[in-house]
Amino acid sequence: WALLLLAAALALEGTATARCPTPCVCDNLRAHVLCLNGNLMAIPSTIPQLTKKLDLQGNSFTVIPVGAFLTTPYLTHLDLQRCKVERLEEGAFRGLGRLVYLNLASNSIALLYQESLDGLSSLQQLILEGNRIEEIQPGAFGHLGSLTVLNLRANALVYLPDMVFQGLQVLRWLRLSHNALHVLGSEAFTALPALRRLSLDHNELQALPSEALARLDGATRLDLGHNPITYVAEEALAMASLKHLSLDHAALQDVAPNAFARSPQLRTLDLRENQLQGLPPLAGAGGLARVSLAGNPLLCSCLLRPFHDWLARARVQVEGACAAPPALRGRPLDSLRPPEMRCGHPWLPPSPATPPEQPRAAGSGQCPQGCACSPDFRHGSCENKDLRKIPWGFPRDTRLLDLRRNAFGTVPPGAFPGLKELVSLHLQSCSIGALRPGALRGLESLVYLYLTDNHLSTLVATAFEGAPQLAYLDLDRNAFARLPTGAFQLLPNLISLHLQHNAIRELAEGDLAGAGGLRWLYLAGNAIRRIAPTALAPAKMLEKLHLEGNHLAEVPTASLRGLPALSELKLSQNPIKRVGDSAFLPVASSLQHLYLDNMGLEQISPGAFTGLGPKIRSLYLESNKMSHIPDMSNFTGLDILNLRDVPFHCDCQLLPLRRWIDKLNLRIGATCGSPAEARGLKVKLSTTFQTCPGWGRGKTGGTSPNKTKAASKPSKKKRSGKSPARGFKKSRA
Repeated sequence: WALLLLAAALALEGTATARCPTPCVCDNLRAHVLCLNGNLMAIPSTIPQLTKKLDLQGNSFTVIPVGAFLTTPYLTHLDLQRCKVERLEEGAFRGLGRLVYLNLASNSIALLYQESLDGLSSLQQLILEGNRIEEIQPGAFGHLGSLTVLNLRANALVYLPDMVFQGLQVLRWLRLSHNALHVLGSEAFTALPALRRLSLDHNELQALPSEALARLDGATRLDLGHNPITYVAEEALAMASLKHLSLDHAALQDVAPNAFARSPQLRTLDLRENQLQGLPPLAGAGGLARVSLAGNPLLCSCLLRPFHDWLARARVQVEGACAAPPALRGRPLDSLRPPEMRCGHPWLPPSPATPPEQPRAAGSGQCPQGCACSPDFRHGSCENKDLRKIPWGFPRDTRLLDLRRNAFGTVPPGAFPGLKELVSLHLQSCSIGALRPGALRGLESLVYLYLTDNHLSTLVATAFEGAPQLAYLDLDRNAFARLPTGAFQLLPNLISLHLQHNAIRELAEGDLAGAGGLRWLYLAGNAIRRIAPTALAPAKMLEKLHLEGNHLAEVPTASLRGLPALSELKLSQNPIKRVGDSAFLPVASSLQHLYLDNMGLEQISPGAFTGLGPKIRSLYLESNKMSHIPDMSNFTGLDILNLRDVPFHCDCQLLPLRRWIDKLNLRIGATCGSPAEARGLKVKLSTTFQTCPGWGRGKTGGTSPNKTKAASKPSKKKRSGKSPARGFKKSRA
């Protein structure tokens, strides 16, 4: 029997080895498979069935289809970072009941549907950082009962609906930093009994979301820094277990004396870098041990004495220094004596009024015939009902209305009466050819409007009258031949505009008039040949500009002037053959991510990257035709550099690149296209450079090329992973 079992095991291992897909590396002893940066367009179908850890970083999947991993049911770890994923089909991860770790960071996912994450009953960590998620539908996390960490950092969320995290019974850390949140449903954090840390820093919250936070009885750490909060009102924070609160780098001008009275366990309070001239004694915060006030314009007059005396009585450590009067400027608060804190000029601390709460309309309990209304989620749906007219009669407190896949043709004036609390409206694939003036009248809370896959070719500004909070407008896959000029005049809060896959031929002056707050502009897949020098000027806050898949013949350098916040520029798949000097100089101080791949690019001028340097985090140059690239030695902050499928001419002119590559701890994929003897070799492995003048100067101690090569072998293997562990087998296809 022992021999039979051994034979069976060997046969199984042999089968797994034989099935290792191209261009992957399979470690059958540890059941690991790595398919890194392989330009894969689909999940490989021949991954060994017993694989436990699968790393697919840096590929190009776009969509994760239903049942994509049914052949690998033993997976415990799955990494899909930087795979250009735009959509998770409902049921994409079914069959992965053993998965504990899923990393989907740095993709282009915009929406999480209710069944997108179905089947992941054992999942403990879910990383969705760095996508463009604008909306989460209630129930999206309902099947993740084992999840302990949920990372939604650096997405495009503006609003969290009630019960959005329902089902996450053991979640301990929820990361929502670096979004654009300014509306939280009062029940957004209900049903999170195990949550210990909530990160809401770097958002757009203008007031403490007191009602939503009061649901978190067990949370001990709350991060609210970098929000434009000006005032903390009486008893604003009622979190029974809270120990650490960060409100740094906000816009605080005043804090009420009893602001933290209902958070009796509070130990540390971080109020650094605000606009506080002083604080009252913080009554009720009996457990407080440390307050940080560094970076505030503290006025150390007699009016600060009560707070100073309270610090001494309560034995609270304080960090911070006086900004005034001049005699005390720079003095640490804890070094002051009461007699020094005199009043020479009256000072009255600002006391902004507490923002009024808007009355909540009660639900009517009705629902149009044939539709479904969920009172718990405040969600109505008439999806795919073959409706010809937009139905009326939804509950007045509806927050999300899904009317996708009907045949309305037109959205008439006043189409949504009584829905003042509606936040998200889905009208995708509804054969809509016209949005009439006043169509959105009365939707005063609307944040998201999805009009994808319709027949719209023009818009008038009055179509958006009555929806001033609209922040996300999705017009992908319509029939626009140009931007609807002036249509955004009534949308002062517009943050994200999608016009991908239309037929737009140019961007003209005035097209973006009124879009002063626009941050993300998506124009991929149009026919844009020209961008007027001032076309983008109204969008001075623009951070992302996606122009891939258009007909641009040159980098639109002049159009980039006046965009001081632009951090991401995509020019992929445009017929740009040459990049000239100073092409990106207007955005050099802010640009972090630059996409120049798949363009047929033949030449990059030596001065093309003038001004760019340590701020650049990712540079995509793959699948082009140039044989040399300029010196990039000052690109010291790179996390991603892709030079695959570029036919480099490996001669002495390329030696600076060869030396620079040696210093990088990155997989860049650079290969030689010529001369003939080097064709197909990795640039860093080609020996043609050893005959170049100065080759030895770049090596340790100035030794001969052969000795240097031998000496450097171990470190090179360690750095590039070229020495597989026992059990690894690379596909030879």
